[in-house]
Amino acid sequence: MSAEGGSEITGCVGYSPSFPWHLPDLAEFCTITPVDAIDRSLVRLLEEDGRRTYNELSAQVRLSANTVADRVRRLRAAGVIRGFRADLDPAALGRGLTMVSDVRLREDVDRTHFERELHRVPQVVSGARMTGEYDYQLRLACLDPAEFETVVDRLKREHGVRELRSRLVLHELDVSATGLLDLA
Repeated sequence: MSAEGGSEITGCVGYSPSFPWHLPDLAEFCTITPVDAIDRSLVRLLEEDGRRTYNELSAQVRLSANTVADRVRRLRAAGVIRGFRADLDPAALGRGLTMVSDVRLREDVDRTHFERELHRVPQVVSGARMTGEYDYQLRLACLDPAEFETVVDRLKREHGVRELRSRLVLHELDVSATGLLDLA
């Protein structure tokens, strides 16, 4: 929580998202990390392969490995790079049925409890809190429609879900957030 009682937004000290608020107001509370052309190159290279060594990166951007390491540490500390993780393919793990579900909670459900408990449902592979008609959007990876039905029943029974609207993912798009670097 911020000093004003609102939620913290990364890099946005003192910002309170209470309504009404306007997007231009957000900028006065946020610290934008300066990202130069070398930082952009490093981030793109790391997104392609997060296991690249500092020596490999340094050869690509023509800086010393120590300088590259310092830059990567700065980008991590600033939150530009949130981490390095394995990108799992649910289909390779036998979970080829991917569903995107809009979720509405029952009125008596504490949303922070719901969020904390989602890790207990292994088929939920990602999620986001949403504005609008539904409270959350969840991405589920299931073995087959029967398993999906079991997960839906469990979410309703154990996690306070009142309603789900789900769609089948036909195929994933290869879209990258690195385009944002051009806007920084």
